[in-house]
Amino acid sequence: MAATVVRYLRSVGSPTSAAPEPEAVEALPRPDLRAVGEDERAPVGAAEFRAVLGNFASGITVITAPPGEGEDGPAGFACQSFASLSLDPPLVTFMVARTSTTWPRIARAGVFCVNILGAEQGGLCRSFAVSGADKFAGVTHRPAPVTGSPQLDAVPAWIDCRIHAVHTGGDHLIVVGRVEAMGAAGEGEPLLFHKGRFGRFTD
Repeated sequence: MAATVVRYLRSVGSPTSAAPEPEAVEALPRPDLRAVGEDERAPVGAAEFRAVLGNFASGITVITAPPGEGEDGPAGFACQSFASLSLDPPLVTFMVARTSTTWPRIARAGVFCVNILGAEQGGLCRSFAVSGADKFAGVTHRPAPVTGSPQLDAVPAWIDCRIHAVHTGGDHLIVVGRVEAMGAAGEGEPLLFHKGRFGRFTD
């Protein structure tokens, strides 16, 4: 597991392996990123930001992780901010809010599965978008082949990963996963999200 994740897990009190940390490398200069103070005007308002970025259509995924020690069940949340990152090595990335209550469970697990949703799975997305409920109630799944993270049934594609690195990104965290296994049904349309609504391809 990357040193960044190890430091994060130590900060939340989770045990880590005894493996040595990677050799330190000189970091690039940090960009000038900071929160806007209460006495300052944000350069872009939140409403405008959401409205403009809503023009970018994306797919929808559900990120899942197996239950940790003492936890009742697996963890998962609906995630729009997902992308492929690198071919060699095979890396993917997703973004999660720092306020997420699901992320610490995924971080402790150190692994996750990306479940790419199909056009008819808007209801499944809504189930995993709520907070505080049993998101897996009535959802059939199986262990992903390498990490054991929940692989949801009937999804068009899935990607089984180990956490490779975690970076800060304002009010979100940028999570990089190293792909250990993956698969796709090879058919069906994706579930799209555009301007706050679900959509699909049309001819």
